Amino acid sequence: MAIKLYGTAASTNVLRVMACLAEKELDYEFVNVNMSNKEHKSPEFLSRNPFGQVPAFEDGDLKLFESRAITQYLAHTYPDNGTNLIIHDPKKMAIVGVWIEVEAQKFDRFGSKLAWELAYKPMFGLTTDETVVEEHEKNLEQVLDVYESRLSESKYLGGDCFTLADLHHLPVLKYLFGTKAKRLFDARPHVSAWAADIQSRPAWVKAITA
Repeated sequence: MAIKLYGTAASTNVLRVMACLAEKELDYEFVNVNMSNKEHKSPEFLSRNPFGQVPAFEDGDLKLFESRAITQYLAHTYPDNGTNLIIHDPKKMAIVGVWIEVEAQKFDRFGSKLAWELAYKPMFGLTTDETVVEEHEKNLEQVLDVYESRLSESKYLGGDCFTLADLHHLPVLKYLFGTKAKRLFDARPHVSAWAADIQSRPAWVKAITA
């Protein structure tokens, strides 16, 4: 049975899975979920993701939700396809795991809220709250200072090769780089070089233009 991904390409969480599928060179069926019509709250969709959020994912009889769980499944299940996004040395993979957690618990915590205020709200005709923007920019700057130090020591967050730790950042970077928040990255040379590198990957370009 084919891999199926349910969601909308406007979602950063859906884009995270699309980026992984592109890196792994895996064919899949994309099933668009019309969120304005509340399709994600329908009984059928809730059977795939009980929280009524995108994405939902199927690989044969396996059903998953939560984007980072899906990408880790793909990386471990299809190691010989496309880019190897994990490291098989346990100690080196533990370092990758640290930065996977940093993205989820620290970077995304502030980056996603900034993306909502600066990118999504204008798309929906809503008013950006500049007070919220200022607060989260300060918080994100503290995270990026740690990234600048880390990336002065290694090319990628998890080490010398591109892994899930880097890939997971791509959707939020995509939205933030179209806003004034890009200056936070530009002000840090190692972060800026890293962000440019991972956003220019052919698989990512394919994922966002498919």
